[in-house]
Amino acid sequence: MDLASRFPVGQYVPRDSAIHALDPRTKILVTTALIVGLFLVRSFEALGAVGAALLLVVVWAKVPVWFSLRPIRSVLPLLLISMIINLFFHGGDAGRELFRVGPLIATTGGLRMGAFIGARLVLLVFATTVLTLTTSPVALTDGLERLLTPFSRLGMPAHELAMMMTIALRFIPTLLEETDKIMKAQLARGAQFDQGGLATRVRAFIPVLVPLMVSAFRRSEELALAMEARGYRGGAGRTRMTPLRWRSADVAALALAAFSVAALLRYR
Repeated sequence: MDLASRFPVGQYVPRDSAIHALDPRTKILVTTALIVGLFLVRSFEALGAVGAALLLVVVWAKVPVWFSLRPIRSVLPLLLISMIINLFFHGGDAGRELFRVGPLIATTGGLRMGAFIGARLVLLVFATTVLTLTTSPVALTDGLERLLTPFSRLGMPAHELAMMMTIALRFIPTLLEETDKIMKAQLARGAQFDQGGLATRVRAFIPVLVPLMVSAFRRSEELALAMEARGYRGGAGRTRMTPLRWRSADVAALALAAFSVAALLRYR
């Protein structure tokens, strides 16, 4: 199985569903509100409610649940490190002692905080994954640009920022696919990526990183030349084939998101 299918970050799954049909600005605002709510809540019940809501959205969007959960694998090392740090260095309500590792003391309070931070991190990744799986790169660019347009009066390049963010997101699966091809080519030449200590494994990835960087710069140059050849000059005077319009479903989704975030704030 290749890396792009194992880590579907930035990929779009086209489906005929009500979630896909929503305005991209609605989905961006709802995801942003949900992320803010995740940082404000302080209970596992609230996190469980958010997780259940996201699973319901995935099912409603007709996207395989197992596929939407795969990006969580990419944050497992960070998740483990965060839980270990909170287990031994939690400074709040420590609770009772669980065990000792030298001068370090693991407590029930640290265990609870580590599990809470880990669950929050998983939900953050899950929420952004649902956004990218149900919104095409073009629609995501248009939505970001329209949301950032009011800030252009302050000198913010709204179109350029939206374009850069979307291109970076779109290039993630492309670079994963390129990495997988390079690793398979190196394995066919006798390279070993899973043997030896940490330093040996890091050195083994150098032959992968060098051609990957060369490929990334080449692709970026080709993209820039293609955009210039097609007359791309930024967002000034740019028209759209399908202009974005708010619909009743978008208003209902925003109202439901506002009500849900307000309900989550009760668990602060």
